Amino acid sequence: MALIYVVEDDKSIQEIETFALSGVGYRTVGFGCAADFYKALKEELPDLVLLDVMLPDEDGLSIVQKLRSRKETVLLPIMMVTAKTTEIDKVKGLDIGADDYLTKPFGVMELISRVKAMLRRSQVEKKEKCLSMGEIVLDREKHAVTVSGQPCELTYKEYELLKLLMSNAGIVTTRDVILDRIWGTSFEGESRTLDMHIKTLRQKLKGQGSLIRTVRNVGYIMSGEED
Repeated sequence: MALIYVVEDDKSIQEIETFALSGVGYRTVGFGCAADFYKALKEELPDLVLLDVMLPDEDGLSIVQKLRSRKETVLLPIMMVTAKTTEIDKVKGLDIGADDYLTKPFGVMELISRVKAMLRRSQVEKKEKCLSMGEIVLDREKHAVTVSGQPCELTYKEYELLKLLMSNAGIVTTRDVILDRIWGTSFEGESRTLDMHIKTLRQKLKGQGSLIRTVRNVGYIMSGEED
């Protein structure tokens, strides 16, 4: 049974979230502030965190940054739940490491569906601790990448992009899917951002960068042989 931490200072919303998720079989624990949440993390790590942006003692974005900087929580699934609706707020949360973003007000069925989807993806990733292709090895547990045995330093977005392409080895991943999974948007204006990330990722992978191939007007594919 998955354990879900709900970090939300609005008691009524916290109760709605915990009641809905408990009703479909998840263990849930609610917290009204960051301090209590951090204490609980020391006792038991959850399978997923629902995190509000506006908390009384610490900004939710700051919490995400801390979680992503710690070895034990770097891969912890995080869904941000907030009343903020502007595109920049959504992108900011995803850029620093949140996995998904739910805007208030939301439907209970949508919440449950997206939580289930995140947990499914998380379980698949846990089973595949390492991905490899050519001379590239991506270690999910260590959140690290090596090329020809040497460490390859990637930004969070570059790492997630590489992981997505390697997870779909031999299959074309469309631009829309990449934008939705990595940036949380299908907005065409983000296409240039995607292209720049692909370019930088190829450069950092050096000779192995050619394993990432462009499928014109469709997306990208990683295959086991260089051009």
